[in-house]
Amino acid sequence: MQSKRLFLLVMVLSIGIFSWFGLTILAIPKAHAQQPTVAIPTVTSSPFGPMVTVNSDQEQINVRAGPGAGGEYPIVGVLQQGETVPALGRSPGGGWIQIVYPTVNGGVAWVYAYLVTVKGGELPIVEPPPTPTPKVTPTIDPTLASQLIIDIGPTRMPTFTPPAPVQMPTYTQAPPISLAGGLPMGFIIIGFGVLGIFGLMISVFRGR
Repeated sequence: MQSKRLFLLVMVLSIGIFSWFGLTILAIPKAHAQQPTVAIPTVTSSPFGPMVTVNSDQEQINVRAGPGAGGEYPIVGVLQQGETVPALGRSPGGGWIQIVYPTVNGGVAWVYAYLVTVKGGELPIVEPPPTPTPKVTPTIDPTLASQLIIDIGPTRMPTFTPPAPVQMPTYTQAPPISLAGGLPMGFIIIGFGVLGIFGLMISVFRGR
């Protein structure tokens, strides 16, 4: 009788340990694919001295090589809404502000004064840089050009072959482990544990 009780006790403990181990495996969370992130570079600024901030009603403003628009000075960059950069001075008329802009030659550029807000002190008057020299368009003697004209027949344009579509990887979640009939493994394990405990209780009552 003692050996039978010992056998039943060992069987129940084994089933209980196996059930706990199975439930622990089922509780492990599934890993998900991490989406790549892209860092957007921003212009860093110094917290000292006068600063200018792009007004909230402007989505972005142009940064120019000098205090002038309409083709007088080229656009060298942009500032986004709310972006803050150090200010160096004003144009003689006060309509343009010179700022620190490290991405251009010389490290300075200009923004329109009515599109930004100045904080941190007064700005001195700064002389504007000279306007860029317009490019000289070379001219060709018409008589010489007529002698160099070569009659070229029509040529067939090369055909364009679109590249093969890129197959993007997809991530699917593995289905839960189940036995025949669609019953999950967790319920099977718990059932074995309950049956073992029930058998132990019956053997104890019979021993009495």
